[in-house]
Amino acid sequence: MRRTDRLFDLVLILRDGRLHRAEDLARQLGVSVRTVYRDMDTLALSGVPVAGERGLGYMMTAPITLPPLNLTLTELEALHLGMAVVGEAADDELRRAAQTLSAKIDAVLPEDRTTPPSGWGFAVYPFQDAAAGFRFMPQIRKAIRSRQKLEISYADDAGTRTERVIRPLQMEYWGRVWTTSCWCELRQDFRVFRVDRIRSLKVMAELFVEEQGKSLADYIARQEQQGQAARRTGSV
Repeated sequence: MRRTDRLFDLVLILRDGRLHRAEDLARQLGVSVRTVYRDMDTLALSGVPVAGERGLGYMMTAPITLPPLNLTLTELEALHLGMAVVGEAADDELRRAAQTLSAKIDAVLPEDRTTPPSGWGFAVYPFQDAAAGFRFMPQIRKAIRSRQKLEISYADDAGTRTERVIRPLQMEYWGRVWTTSCWCELRQDFRVFRVDRIRSLKVMAELFVEEQGKSLADYIARQEQQGQAARRTGSV
C-alpha cells in the first residue's frame, strides 16, 4: 500500500471519533507499529486534528469540514484543477508557486485545524493523484443534484476492482483528495469512495428518492451517533 493511501485510510478510521491503539491500527493496515507512529506524527504535523500518544492510543479531536471561504465547492474544484495542472508543469517557478498557493489554502481549510499544515495537502496527495478523479466530478455533482444513480467501477488500494451502483449524497474534500459519500446498493450501507479511484462511471437513467435510512440526513446522523458513542467510551 502506498503511503498516501495508508494516510488516507488512517483518517477514515480515526474519523469515527473513537480511541484507537497503535497496535490495532497497525493490524488493520498491515504495517508495523513503528510505521503507525511515524504516520500519526505526519498527520499531526500536517494539521489533521488528531490527539494521542504512543502506548495510549489516538483519536480525531474534531471533524474535518470544509468552511465556505466565500467559495463554492465547484469553485474550489476549479481552483485545485488549475493547481493540478501547474503542479505538474516543467516550469520550476510555477511549480513552486503552486506549492505556496497550496500551503496558503491549506492554512485556512478547514478552519478547525489548529496546527499549521506544513504543506499537508501537497506533500501527502500529489497533484497527479487528485487530477485522476477530476474527470468524474461534474457527473457526480450533477447526479447529486438530480438524484440519479451511478454505476461505477472502483479500485481499492490493492487495485482490485468492483462494480457498484451508488446513490451519491455529497462530496467531501480531504487535502487535495475528493470523496463522495453515498448509499451503496451492493453493500446495502453507506460508503465513502475516493473519486480518484473511480475507473469508470455511468450515469443511470434510474432516479432515487429519499428513503428512510438511506438519506444524507441519515448518514450525518449516524456519524454523529458514532462520535457521541466514542466520546462516552473513552477519551485521550
